[in-house]
Amino acid sequence: MLIIGLTGGIGSGKTAVSDLFESLGVDVVDADVVARKVVLPGSQGLQAIIEHFGPVILEADATLNRRQLRNIIFSDPAEKKWLENILHPLIESEIKKKLQQSTSIYSILVSPLLLETKQSQLVDRVLVIDVPENLQLERVQARDQQSFEQVRAIMKSQLSRVDRLAKADDVIINDADFATLKENVEALHQFYLTLVQKNEKNN
Repeated sequence: MLIIGLTGGIGSGKTAVSDLFESLGVDVVDADVVARKVVLPGSQGLQAIIEHFGPVILEADATLNRRQLRNIIFSDPAEKKWLENILHPLIESEIKKKLQQSTSIYSILVSPLLLETKQSQLVDRVLVIDVPENLQLERVQARDQQSFEQVRAIMKSQLSRVDRLAKADDVIINDADFATLKENVEALHQFYLTLVQKNEKNN
């Protein structure tokens, strides 16, 4: 099965694009959803995090305090590395399982860290959602009520725009209106269907 890896920087519009593909009947596996699942109460991932950071990392209802964890890992590269070593194998295992369960003609794996992790090895093509950095900043500040400095720190922790585009097979530039975005997604959908048909003929 053809698997498309969909990625982009924070605020690029990955969710909007994946929702459009989903509306066209494409199965979508979202790495962020999987990442939340592997740290649910009672999970192996959350237990490891509690043992490392202590119960202070929990909300009152015993769920993970994501904002606090994010602040820790974005200010301490060593802690970020520790967390990745714990969670990435758990996330990758769950993603593989979900992709194997897909029944659509091709599948999409949405992941902000697709190109920074081994998740890129799970896909056949890379689709990058690209957006100018000033627009990224505006969108994320408005959406998440975060400061300019916080958003810049997150952007710096991700792969650079240049490096991301260099690894792309396909690119959608998401700097216009929703109608334009929808047209671009539908055009790519037709292209991916053609690729699937070619692969089937060759096999």
